[in-house]
Amino acid sequence: MKTVIFACVHNAGRSQMAAAFFNALVDSEKARAVSAGTQPGERVHPEVRAAMAEVGIDLSGVKPQRLTDELAEGARWLITMGCGEACPHVPGLKRDDWPLEDPKGRPVERVREIRDEVRSRVEAFLVREGWLAARPRDGAPGT
Repeated sequence: MKTVIFACVHNAGRSQMAAAFFNALVDSEKARAVSAGTQPGERVHPEVRAAMAEVGIDLSGVKPQRLTDELAEGARWLITMGCGEACPHVPGLKRDDWPLEDPKGRPVERVREIRDEVRSRVEAFLVREGWLAARPRDGAPGT
């Protein structure tokens, strides 16, 4: 089982969207995703929860968490969300950075665009790694 960590500073927007899409679309026997931040916020941004609910993903029960050594242990990938110098670094993991705008406080139309870009990046990553589910599970976006 491969683990991918999606990380940003507050773990309240982009990384939460990425992990949720990943876990909805992945072949769950091959990989899973977690999301974390270096300075986790109190809650997932309300505009992010609303935009994800529009595509059938409920983030209302999700709480931001800190990126710790224990969480990173055994992970294969760290994908950061365009947080520049504030992005975390975990030695030994394959790394990618997706330069995505922070959705916090953005108009709903922009949050939807960011959400859709996150989904496209996640799908491309899953295809590249050979981890895309042959058939999305019930409740996966678009089902």
